[in-house]
Amino acid sequence: MKLNEIRDNQGARKGRMRVGRGIGSGKGKTAGRGQKGQKSRSGVSVFGFEGGQMPLHMRLPKRGFNNIFASEFVTVSLGRIQTAIDAKKLDPKATIDAAALKAAGVIRRPKDGVRLLADGELTAKVSIEVAGASKAAVEKIEKAGASIKLLVVAEAAAE
Repeated sequence: MKLNEIRDNQGARKGRMRVGRGIGSGKGKTAGRGQKGQKSRSGVSVFGFEGGQMPLHMRLPKRGFNNIFASEFVTVSLGRIQTAIDAKKLDPKATIDAAALKAAGVIRRPKDGVRLLADGELTAKVSIEVAGASKAAVEKIEKAGASIKLLVVAEAAAE
């Protein structure tokens, strides 16, 4: 078998129905759109339209906002870091920071920093330097005999 010979099993993909091609096709004349009316015509988008009445989504009160200045952290679990150390992708003797995690393939891009969460267990004695960490994650790191340095004030990285 060659890469250019790979294809789906027979019948795995169904061809699209060609509508409006005669009554013998089963989808001729009205092409499955029913009889007359706005929805039978082309270029129609009536989702949320209520005949000119103020739509429900506009009648309901709005709450909250998106803070455009909020920091966006990449979350990494302690278990994920331990897995990378076991796989020899992270060096336990070197400082583990955003650049090291990116080089090891643990994160794709650091965004505004890396935030550690307490999922999983950390057994290696490492030195970690991240933007933030949950209280449980800090406790687990110190219990493992590792050290952590937070680059961002704890309030900014609050859960």
